[in-house]
Amino acid sequence: MKLNLPTQENKLNNLLKLKLTEVKMENKKNILETFENQYPNRDYIISHIAPEFTSVCPKTGQPDFATIYLDYIPEKLCVELKSYKLYLNSFRNDGIFYENVTNKILDDLVETLEPRYMKITAEFNVRGGISSVIEVEHFNDDFYELYED
Repeated sequence: MKLNLPTQENKLNNLLKLKLTEVKMENKKNILETFENQYPNRDYIISHIAPEFTSVCPKTGQPDFATIYLDYIPEKLCVELKSYKLYLNSFRNDGIFYENVTNKILDDLVETLEPRYMKITAEFNVRGGISSVIEVEHFNDDFYELYED
């Protein structure tokens, strides 16, 4: 009987894959592309709904499904939709908690777009009898002061 033990090469390949996954998570925002806002003097809301978001539960390895709602008031840039779709799809095999992925999406989009306002709502499907909704917001300082009163 021959045992199928991992070779040194397989161990190195697995480490490389792990490192690539770590880099991939850190650089996901590089997937996002933008275009110029043609109406920067007007406050208007852009809403995108992505009903097929998937990621993986880091505890169980089971898939998590959600609808991601993106609402924002652009400053100079808008997100290009195909790149946004590819960005969201890039989480498909990542083990990440609901709260973390929702905040990661907001952080990456805010860093890329620098919007006046942005809100991400992630509605995760029922799992184990519990559904979850995570909401995170960002206000540009100038925009917040303008509407604070």
